[in-house]
Amino acid sequence: MSSDIIYGRQPVHEATRGRRRVQEILVTEKAKGSLPWLRDAECAVRVTGADEIGALAGSADHQGVAARVDEFVYSDPDDLLDADRPMIIVLDGVSDPRNLGAIVRSAECAGAHGLVVPRHGSAIVTAAVAKASAGAVEHLPIAVAPNLADWLQRAKRPGIWSYAAAADGETGYTDADYRDGCIFVLGAEGTGVRPRVMDSCDQTVSIPLAGSISSLNVSVTAGVLLFEAVRQRSQG
Repeated sequence: MSSDIIYGRQPVHEATRGRRRVQEILVTEKAKGSLPWLRDAECAVRVTGADEIGALAGSADHQGVAARVDEFVYSDPDDLLDADRPMIIVLDGVSDPRNLGAIVRSAECAGAHGLVVPRHGSAIVTAAVAKASAGAVEHLPIAVAPNLADWLQRAKRPGIWSYAAAADGETGYTDADYRDGCIFVLGAEGTGVRPRVMDSCDQTVSIPLAGSISSLNVSVTAGVLLFEAVRQRSQG
């Protein structure tokens, strides 16, 4: 039986509420007493030592709990477009798992319909990403596109607009209209969105900065854009 390993209290808890099956939970005696949701777990719960959990997780940051879960199943990127006024995040070359996890968490909290990453040159869902997302990977559809530029071209249709984040974007991020379907495209820090991917977008947007640093962390940029879209949509 194929499985993934996840670790940390929130990631394991969210896995018990998410789409994929939890096969087994390993927990220390100390941690078990502070996790009442374990009583409702529909899988085997085994008490063991922190050393075994750490070895299984490959990390000391396990908070006394880890789990074997079914392998993560990625969504079809084209299916994300079928939602009513979809709100989608696309990441072009974001390879840091902590950034991916933070973006997944923001996207899930904002009510986004999914996230798309390229097949190559990007972080994918791992235990570290699950931990950084606080378990949000168990709820947000995440898709892999063989070619982002081609997928963005296929996504073009009435009512869906794509916006690439760029330091020199043609429009301030609050001046763009996100009330229809919107796709936010973010690139890796330092290199940004690749030219062909940017050319496949309808518009570029920028976030004005007032400090001495020239750019935001990509996960912060994602949160700013997502919740500006939420603000606009809440106003009708």
